[in-house]
Amino acid sequence: MNFIGAVGGDGGDDGDDKEKAEEEERERQEAIREAEDRRKEKHRKMEEEREKMRQDIRDKYNIKKKEEIVEAAPQEEPNPLMRKKKTPEELAAEAEQEELDDFTKLKNQIETQVNELKTQIEGKCVMQ
Repeated sequence: MNFIGAVGGDGGDDGDDKEKAEEEERERQEAIREAEDRRKEKHRKMEEEREKMRQDIRDKYNIKKKEEIVEAAPQEEPNPLMRKKKTPEELAAEAEQEELDDFTKLKNQIETQVNELKTQIEGKCVMQ
């Protein structure tokens, strides 16, 4: 049995292993990024080729390209399952706004109670 590492042996392998693992992770992330860039470039080229073919067909049959009109699109009832996800910043801003609303309500309630107490005390006290 080898208890040297447990008792406090040289322990230098842990740092090397950690650095090696970090380096491998960086290389893996870089490879993923490069693959994603290649994929995006491939799809961009394919879309350019498709658009060129579409334009050739439009020219051949004298068809005008449709203008994208955002306003003309029929507005469907928003589906809560398909809505855009909020970013953490948006969620934090909403939570802060809700806290401010609750805080403002509480503050106004306390101010009202203080003013009522003040008027009650002033009614009972007689200044000479």
